[in-house]
Amino acid sequence: MATMRIRGLDDQVLAQLKDQAVKEGNSLNSVVLRLLQGGKGLPQAGATPVCDDLGALVGTWTSEEDADFARQTAAFAALDAYGSV
Repeated sequence: MATMRIRGLDDQVLAQLKDQAVKEGNSLNSVVLRLLQGGKGLPQAGATPVCDDLGALVGTWTSEEDADFARQTAAFAALDAYGSV
C-alpha cells in the first residue's frame, strides 16, 4: 500500500471531510479513500453493496433457522373459531 500526502488542502474542505468522517463513524483516511476510489469509478474496499431489501441492515435467517422457527411456532396456527387453542 502506498502512502500519500495531500498539500494545499483548503481548511474548509478539510473541515467538511472531518465532519463527514464523524457522521459516518469512520476515519478521515477511509472517507478520503472512498471518495477518491468512487470518483475514479474504482471498486471501493469495504463498500456496502447496494441492495433493495433490509437483509443487510436487520440480518437474515438461514434455511435451518427458518425451518426451526416454523416447527416451534406450528402450534400457533391451530386456533379454534374463537381464537384460542
